[in-house]
Amino acid sequence: MNSETSPDQAPGGPLNIEPALKALAAALHGEGPAVELSVGPDGSLVVGHVETPGCDDAVAVVRTSGSTGTPKATVLTVESLAASSMATALRLKGEGQWLLALPVQFVAGIQVLVRSLFAGTRPWVMDMSGGFTPEAFTAAALELTDKIRFTSLVPTQLQRLLDDPSPDTLAVLRRFNAILLGGAPTPPALLAAARDAGVRVVTTYGSAETSGGCVYDGYPLEGVSVRVAEDGRILLGGDTVAAGYIEAPDEETGTFFEEDGVRWYRTSDLGVIDDDGRLTVLGRADDVIITGGVKVSAGHVQEQLEKSDAVAAAFVAGVPSAEWGQAVAAFVALAGEGARHDAGDTAVELQQQWQQQLGFLAPKTVLTAPVLPMLPNGKPDRLAMTAELSALHGGK
Repeated sequence: MNSETSPDQAPGGPLNIEPALKALAAALHGEGPAVELSVGPDGSLVVGHVETPGCDDAVAVVRTSGSTGTPKATVLTVESLAASSMATALRLKGEGQWLLALPVQFVAGIQVLVRSLFAGTRPWVMDMSGGFTPEAFTAAALELTDKIRFTSLVPTQLQRLLDDPSPDTLAVLRRFNAILLGGAPTPPALLAAARDAGVRVVTTYGSAETSGGCVYDGYPLEGVSVRVAEDGRILLGGDTVAAGYIEAPDEETGTFFEEDGVRWYRTSDLGVIDDDGRLTVLGRADDVIITGGVKVSAGHVQEQLEKSDAVAAAFVAGVPSAEWGQAVAAFVALAGEGARHDAGDTAVELQQQWQQQLGFLAPKTVLTAPVLPMLPNGKPDRLAMTAELSALHGGK
């Protein structure tokens, strides 16, 4: 991969995205190679140029998050990005100005730039050199000039913005025509808090392999097909589906396939579709925990744990157990008063409470912290939390 570092990176300031916009625009017009974006050790934007053999209309290469293993290099084409951008504009009832508040190297960040290019608007970049803070987000949002405004966030970011928000923060949140929320399941309490605050949130489901979110509030975008396979896995089809991975052809991974003229992506998630066509994501296919011969859905247990007022967010996994084969374990981010109490005492109290409420579904090991560990793209660091829970449980 050939690359160049963006100049004019202000120390402690926002990324200079001009080289990225220029490179993406050239690739969209077939006048340049595929682009891969990354951030250098000094915080500067690195614009890479990637060879994509067999795919002449490639625009961008996006590394998947690697939350459950080795990241894959996903190839997005002119067709997939154009289809995604058009379908997003149709669902959101307009094009407008976007605020970049996510890492630019991941699909949600790149899509902010691509949608801006298609809309002919100039995106604004939040200064994240000091991390994601409500103050920095508010300052960036105040710089937006278009009457139609959008941004993409992950649930953790929105939670921070709604935790005792200042009047200015609340005002800028309400001025967005829509805030796309994805990357991880959204706790129902957070959605309720957003509604109560007058903030227009749209939950999204998708991945780099589908050019980002392609299911909004449970319903597929225009041109997107959704179905559930016999094994319960969610299949996403249509023009937004990526060309594939650079490292392996489709026939080796089985992840992408063609059927009746439609290109499909086989996800790692389980889901159901109701009579109205609304998709509900139940959790990952590998989230089934077999403990004492009983199959337990980690996603279901997580949902139950997050109903507690003391829990801001939870992650549930199976850890090795000599007695049970696998044991249910939970990494919990505490909320409100619970976050200010002794973490060890709170963990014991929660464990006892859940034992009474959930019986054999209750986690046998609970680890509490102020927040869940996150990857740079805002997704929970599943591998890190599972390792910590396994070490704490000790195989007993």
